[in-house]
Amino acid sequence: MSFFRYKRNLYPLFAVFSCLFILVFGFIMAKKIEFTYYLCGLFVWLILFGCAKACLKVLPIAVLIGGIFSCISYFSSGGDFNAALAMINRFGALFLALVPGMSVEPVAMTRNLSQIKTPRALTLGMLIVMSFIPVLKSEVRRVREAMKTRGAGSVMNPKIMYRAFLIPMVTRIVDISDTLALSIETRGFVLDGSAYTVYKKEPICMSDAVYIAGILAGAGLAVIL
Repeated sequence: MSFFRYKRNLYPLFAVFSCLFILVFGFIMAKKIEFTYYLCGLFVWLILFGCAKACLKVLPIAVLIGGIFSCISYFSSGGDFNAALAMINRFGALFLALVPGMSVEPVAMTRNLSQIKTPRALTLGMLIVMSFIPVLKSEVRRVREAMKTRGAGSVMNPKIMYRAFLIPMVTRIVDISDTLALSIETRGFVLDGSAYTVYKKEPICMSDAVYIAGILAGAGLAVIL
């Protein structure tokens, strides 16, 4: 049976649930040293379930920003270790909560939402938002590279930023929007409530159940201990 199959990618809705749970649980338990242990275990747990790349991306940022704000909190509170611990735990929860969502592909999320009969407007909006962010980053990089090639100067100069960065960037975004609208129309996306089917469904597997059970069990231990 497909349920007993192991897969490396997370079930999209379980990934979203874990994002919200980690964030909320983190802000509730931030002052507990047990939550620090929970974050360390959670980091390893996410790596085991196919989120290694996302974990390695957020780790240096979480350590840097969390370390800075925890030091600020420590000295501003007169050397209160608990205040520093709470601050670094909050940032750790915030950045680790991003990891499951970063590991979900936009197409997989769209399929999952379609499976549970989510309104097409919401499904389509989710697909566009999740797909547009990488495209936007790519376009920003291309415009910056074009500026360097032409010797336009520093982007910090208001005149250069307006003429050499903002205008080309807005033009590219408008072109991408037109292309996206045509692409959606040619692929048969409609918002009038017409019946539709999902060709490739996202199955729930044993690994997904183990993933959620591990997160909840770890949280339970953090509360009990």
